[in-house]
Amino acid sequence: MAGAAGIARASDYVRAYPSKPQLWFSVELCSLTLQREDLSVANLISSGLFADGSAAVIVTGDEFEASQLENSGIAISGPTILATRSIFYPNTEDMMGWNISEKGFRIILSTEVPTLIRQNLGHDVDSFLADNGHQRSDLKSFVLHTGGPKVLDASADALGLHNGELDASWDCLRKVGNLSSASVLCVLEDVMKNRRPAPGTLGLLAAMGPGFCSELLLLQW
Repeated sequence: MAGAAGIARASDYVRAYPSKPQLWFSVELCSLTLQREDLSVANLISSGLFADGSAAVIVTGDEFEASQLENSGIAISGPTILATRSIFYPNTEDMMGWNISEKGFRIILSTEVPTLIRQNLGHDVDSFLADNGHQRSDLKSFVLHTGGPKVLDASADALGLHNGELDASWDCLRKVGNLSSASVLCVLEDVMKNRRPAPGTLGLLAAMGPGFCSELLLLQW
């Protein structure tokens, strides 16, 4: 979730300081949490699902001179962030996270996460869009955190996306697994390079994670 939250907070900053670019850099070393003697289902799933990775995003404001980055060989080609929203679900702190022991991190991974997503993501997205003058049918592009197979299935059910709209997320999950905060940035890169929507297309970037929380961004390509 922190990948989406990081972009959102960077967008807040450049709205306040529109001439100053922001670099959001995500580094995840999920393998450090591996517990070899822990044969619990949660640990086995997390060990097979999560992977190490990193990603970076540059967010710029309206007054930033694009030539400053173009002269450095960096292409300016991302979508515009129209709005963001952070959502916290009360009494869910035990659904996902880590316990710190003398042997390091021990994963907390509830089987109820997909249920929470099915119950909340759809109406949270609808409320977010309505507050910004849109509805779900206006969205034609989706950049969702990879999570895992059950998480993606739950997200598809919650948003009614069963016609390949989440292919970028599924492909990134197959290629690199769940990179924690870097995952949604991996999906964003794939969409920008290989599945770029037509100019003017509205899209959603979303991630859910420990807290339990969700982060929603309304994009325009």
